[in-house]
Amino acid sequence: MPPLLDAALLTGWAKAAVGVLERHRAEIDRINVFPVPDGDTGTNLLLTMRAALDAVGRGEPQVAAALARGALIGARGNSGVILSQVLRGVADAVAAKAGPSAGGKVLADGLGRAHRLATAAVTRPREGTVLSVLSAAAVASVAVGSDRLDAVAVAAADAAREALRETTGQLPELARAGVVDAGGMGLYLILDALATLASGRAGSGVPEPSGDRGPARGRDALVAARESGSSAFDYEVMYLLDTGAGGDGGAGGDDAVAGLREELDELGDSVAVVGDGAGTWNVHVHCTDIGAAIEAGIAVGRPHRITVVRFADQLAPAPDRFDRARAVLLVAPGDELGELARSAGADVLARADAVDERALQDALVATRARHVVLLPADADLSAVAERAAAAARRDGQEVQVLPTSSVLHGLAALAVHDPERRAADDVVAMAEAAALTRTASLVVAETEAMTWVGRCEPGEVLGISDGEVVLIAPDLAVGALWLAHRMLTAGGEIVTALLGEGADDALGEGLAADLRRTHPEVDVVVHRGGCTGHPIVLGVE
Repeated sequence: MPPLLDAALLTGWAKAAVGVLERHRAEIDRINVFPVPDGDTGTNLLLTMRAALDAVGRGEPQVAAALARGALIGARGNSGVILSQVLRGVADAVAAKAGPSAGGKVLADGLGRAHRLATAAVTRPREGTVLSVLSAAAVASVAVGSDRLDAVAVAAADAAREALRETTGQLPELARAGVVDAGGMGLYLILDALATLASGRAGSGVPEPSGDRGPARGRDALVAARESGSSAFDYEVMYLLDTGAGGDGGAGGDDAVAGLREELDELGDSVAVVGDGAGTWNVHVHCTDIGAAIEAGIAVGRPHRITVVRFADQLAPAPDRFDRARAVLLVAPGDELGELARSAGADVLARADAVDERALQDALVATRARHVVLLPADADLSAVAERAAAAARRDGQEVQVLPTSSVLHGLAALAVHDPERRAADDVVAMAEAAALTRTASLVVAETEAMTWVGRCEPGEVLGISDGEVVLIAPDLAVGALWLAHRMLTAGGEIVTALLGEGADDALGEGLAADLRRTHPEVDVVVHRGGCTGHPIVLGVE
């Protein structure tokens, strides 16, 4: 059955797009020479696409609409604004489809809508930019004359590739630097990711510029011109604008927003004002008078999330805030386990009580690592960790949350962590180690109750696994032995016991002695901490 533009495929496309932009970000940044050689187009596209994917991760039911909304809210730079309109065009086409399924014709309609929206958003469109690449993809998607998503996606990506090659000869700035358009390259890679996903073909890779242009020199070829003052404007200003009115901002759209475009065009260049059709707009302009650009927005609605970037700061090499390539950050419940995690090579956020999103964000920044694997080590922290990771990604840090529902899962992951291993392989190894770790715990019954294994009396000890009572014991020592033996019936190499507050050291010593006698093939380690409300927690790897 041919693939459809459904929720699963759209989500897969967003993930694939993030992946391909991560791999090519530095290359796209290097060739970024138009409209300003500020070396951030690849970064802006990646951050915008991550914001789109994060919106889907928040569980919104309409995936296409969530992608478009997330991209609009999180758009970075002129390229991110244009990308938001590509996703909005697809979302509008999916919403407008007549039948229950979305195939190639919906994608073609979406690319056509995207081109109209993106072109309307730019006050002075130029040939040889991302708009040229988008136009070629939109035309080819219709020309293929098919409703097969794979055929349309491949035609659009192939046309985008050829149009991208031609951009070098269409803009003097690109010709002088011997490169293709950076924004166009990002869009081509995103469309090629969709074609690869829909058709199963191998990715086509990055094309070379058309014609004999000499070696690609990229933004360094134009930095001197920028520093000598050939560009008229000093700042990039962006903000979100709430007007409470719909419209797409194109011809015949909201009059106030159209007036805002005209006013910004008088203040600067690279003006783009795009909306979500429900009264939220993303405003972008290169200018010198920052206050006037913001005041123009105030006259129309409520500006917020205002960002200002000085081009001179981007052109001058700044110290990289990431002085490490990789790190693993573990949230440890207690100092003893924190020291254990540090000895295994992890950065640690030690906690006694609840951890909020801000504390996690600060801990991620404190690693000073470009790529961080975050081990929340607590099922209740998973959602907080994902939000903190999303915020860190918006600031340019690559963060991957590895689901770990207890500190034992986190320690198991750290046990196989190898900083010399390729990053992706290391994450897989840690995830597998955490997934293969079984955990269970003991609690003391406070009241009489009926359980899956019979009635318990106050003071008796309950063994709990996967949220269910699996045994009743007369005391903690016996309960620990029974629970460990039960867990080892499925095999295991390492038993880790965490003693809770108030548990006697003799409890761990007795358990270790028994297991060394009855299971000599198993290594036993005992630590204190990490199990509030439980006298002992066991893990088997």
